[in-house]
Amino acid sequence: MSMMSEIQRRTVAARRRYWPGSEKAVLWSLTLLIGVLSIAPLARLVWAAVAPQGIPDLSRFSHLLGTRRVLTATLNTLTIAVVSTLLAMLLGTVAALLIALTNLRGKQAWVFTFILPLMIPPQVTALAWVQALSPSSPVLQFFGISLPPGSPSPLYSMNGIIILLGLHNAPLVFLMVRAGLRRLPADLVEAARAGGAQPWRVLFTIILPLVRPAIFAGAALSFVTAAGNFGIQAMLGIPGRVPTLITLVYQQLNTIGASALADMAVLSLLIAAITLAGLMLSRWLGGRQDVRVTGTPRSLHQPLGRWRLLVEIIVWLWMILTLLLPLSALLTTSLTQGFGQALTLSSLTLNNYANALFGYPAIRQAFFTSLGLTLLTAVILTVASLFLAYFLSWQRTRLVRVLQLSTELAYALPGIVTGIAAILFFLKPLPIVHVSLYGTVWIILAAYLSNFMALVLRPTMAGFAQIERSLDEAAQIFGAGFLRRMRDILMPLAAPSAMAGTILVFLTALNEIQVSILLVTSGTQTLGPMIVFLDEGGSSTLAAAVGCLMIGVVLILMLLASLFARRLPEGVLPWRV
Repeated sequence: MSMMSEIQRRTVAARRRYWPGSEKAVLWSLTLLIGVLSIAPLARLVWAAVAPQGIPDLSRFSHLLGTRRVLTATLNTLTIAVVSTLLAMLLGTVAALLIALTNLRGKQAWVFTFILPLMIPPQVTALAWVQALSPSSPVLQFFGISLPPGSPSPLYSMNGIIILLGLHNAPLVFLMVRAGLRRLPADLVEAARAGGAQPWRVLFTIILPLVRPAIFAGAALSFVTAAGNFGIQAMLGIPGRVPTLITLVYQQLNTIGASALADMAVLSLLIAAITLAGLMLSRWLGGRQDVRVTGTPRSLHQPLGRWRLLVEIIVWLWMILTLLLPLSALLTTSLTQGFGQALTLSSLTLNNYANALFGYPAIRQAFFTSLGLTLLTAVILTVASLFLAYFLSWQRTRLVRVLQLSTELAYALPGIVTGIAAILFFLKPLPIVHVSLYGTVWIILAAYLSNFMALVLRPTMAGFAQIERSLDEAAQIFGAGFLRRMRDILMPLAAPSAMAGTILVFLTALNEIQVSILLVTSGTQTLGPMIVFLDEGGSSTLAAAVGCLMIGVVLILMLLASLFARRLPEGVLPWRV
């Protein structure tokens, strides 16, 4: 018998020996985890919508969906999602072309600032813009261009929601288009240039058609995010009387309570249907023509020539307008004694920060609750993703593919749908233990684990893609069990990528509002919804201070992740060039 056949025989024997034990136990544990946290709650949501009394009754659908209130909210949701996506496509694509194709200077700094709004909680973004463009805005007063006293903020309108969502989601399109441009073979572009084609002709006839799938993939993410973005829709739409499906669910559940869950389940399915339809439409538009080409991907380069300085001035002025203006208004408000006061030595105060950190027990409790939930979520998801990534990379059975699809679906659906599903599933006491999670921090943890699994899994799988499988096979030949191989070989190699996913969870979950807004109670407050509650209660300066602290935490986490950028796979940290 040859040496190779002997090695193969021992490898097969080792797999047969260890698969029925630890590997199978881990796989079924992951199945139970994802089944309880993602699959079962979504199934419960569907059942509650079609059979609230235990018997299928589709007449409720036509009755509820045919009301004027729901029709108006649906139309507003679609309009906001579509138009803001078009705006995000324009801004994100232009930004990606400038970064990927030109000799623009200071790319790393500009990309960091361009991505930053995506990492800032949307409710903080909305608060900052409202304070920047209100009649009593201290920043506009400083430049002498404030709005007439008593006039409403122009952002309290559908146009305001669309603009802010377009700005907030433009980085999503940017990330997808930049990735597509990096994979673009340069041969066709160089051939067109050699044939005398002008840069604009090359752009519109070669580059943009080839990256069309990436553009529509970014558009799909933008559409889903816009349709399910509670922070901006609530902060601007509720005061501006622009109802959407998201705000309708929130207001009805807060007004009526648990008795409205059946109707809210129907509305949640409608929101889910809109987002999934947007995903499928975008995928169809991006794949109508075959744009596959051969060739080795290489960086394209289009010098700006004498236009470079002007383009650099424009892009940095844009950044000042869209980032520094609202953040400076937020910071100024947080340092004054009352909203609308000019920032002077006499009005300067740190009381808002002192109250945010020490004076209000509710805020302090919300911070520690969010921190504890985020830490627990990050640890559990990191460990689970390391094992799930192993099966997805090297043991892609039908069950494993179903688990991956479930995690992706839970992440794609708006967080408020996840929240309604969690309420419906965990409202009654759990079997065997007879304990109800409703009204406790554990229901928020369960929703976080369901919603953010894919966020850790994607970079972890990128790490496993760089691991040579022969290392695992060699360990199997010499008798190492599954758990030992994971502990001694695979986890250390995949740890940097998994850690990047952990940091992304921190950035998302610590200030999260989409999932938890319906799950928090007076005793289980989290940091994300606190901004909305403070602003609704008239504490604008305190809300501004909390918002600035949240942004500070985001910046620290982003900078911390950047320190490990060289040890991570390319593309794991979205703000790295």
